Amino acid sequence: MNEYPKVDKNLIKVTDYQVLGKLPDPFVMDDGTPITSPDQWAERRREIYKTAIELQYGPTPPEPDFLEVTLLSKTPKVVVYSIVTGPYAHPVRFTMTLIKPRGDGPFPAVVDGDLCFQYPFTPNFGDTFVNNGIMLVLFNRTELAPDISAAGRNGQMYSAYPGVKFGALQAWAWGYSRCVDALEKIGLADMNCITFTGHSRGGKTAMLAGALDERAAIVNANETCAGGCGCYRIHMEAEDENGKVGRSETLKDILRPFTFWFGEDLPQYAEKEEELPFDSHFLKAMVAPRTLFISEAGSDIWANPIGSWQTTMAAKEVFKFLGVEDNVFWYFRRGFHFHKIQDIEMLVNVILHKKDGQPLSEDFFKTPFEEPDLIFDWKAPETK
Repeated sequence: MNEYPKVDKNLIKVTDYQVLGKLPDPFVMDDGTPITSPDQWAERRREIYKTAIELQYGPTPPEPDFLEVTLLSKTPKVVVYSIVTGPYAHPVRFTMTLIKPRGDGPFPAVVDGDLCFQYPFTPNFGDTFVNNGIMLVLFNRTELAPDISAAGRNGQMYSAYPGVKFGALQAWAWGYSRCVDALEKIGLADMNCITFTGHSRGGKTAMLAGALDERAAIVNANETCAGGCGCYRIHMEAEDENGKVGRSETLKDILRPFTFWFGEDLPQYAEKEEELPFDSHFLKAMVAPRTLFISEAGSDIWANPIGSWQTTMAAKEVFKFLGVEDNVFWYFRRGFHFHKIQDIEMLVNVILHKKDGQPLSEDFFKTPFEEPDLIFDWKAPETK
């Protein structure tokens, strides 16, 4: 792993910090009954789905009626497939590209839906995985539903499931699961070592997909901003490492251009975030007991670095309750909003740590700010 400038608590200077309310308690059922046993988590998780998923993103599109996977091209390193799936009446079509190590596998696989972004084409992006024996699985999530505000809720997925009122993030997350379906059929992937990743809106998508699809052993959301891994109940302002002051993205901010990403009922909470029956820690907790890795840029103030840290600390209580506290990883790097090779190297470190016991980088678990008090006063119930 390359050496990078270190992060310390003085990287950014917080100039304003507002807490709109305490984080809701994940250990209390909707009827007020406290959870006392890990055996109750599955039931509580189903309740959390109704808020952290359905209220935030709309209902999940149905499982497909069929799946066809057709080989389009093949070299020793790059293999391209056509995927046709969904309902028989209105099939959904998209392309999946594998960048793989030499050999027949099976390989640990990282699924990334951001083929519509620049960063998968940057030098060394794919090679950072492949050189470590990991296969990168890329698809363009916007083939499933357009990422254009003027288009609204249109595209293949909306034609396929016209009666289901989901946002674009749900449509894109559905694509991650269809890639896993295809990987099962192809046989090149180690199905016990599947990772979901993505950046920004793609990070929101990876986080959502990983919360829903338990075949993802590792879920890595990179710099997701509001509507992902931040915190609706924290509004912050800070001076970044270049001396520029910025503020974090709010629910109102993200809904203004991107209402179509989300569930139809979420806008009622704009500027009333303290009334939300969930926050991002609920979404993160849905990954438990699998592995969660949240990666952030310290000077990405719009992404609400303190809010991300707060909700990760809150979600970690659920992992602790389930006896897997060590399955939560997070880090902040220097710099700004992008999916950088450093982020990929840290993800590879997590994958190889979980798979082969590779030692962890010393760059994990360091904040670029003075840690404030936690904004929750509950903790994991003690279990017998």
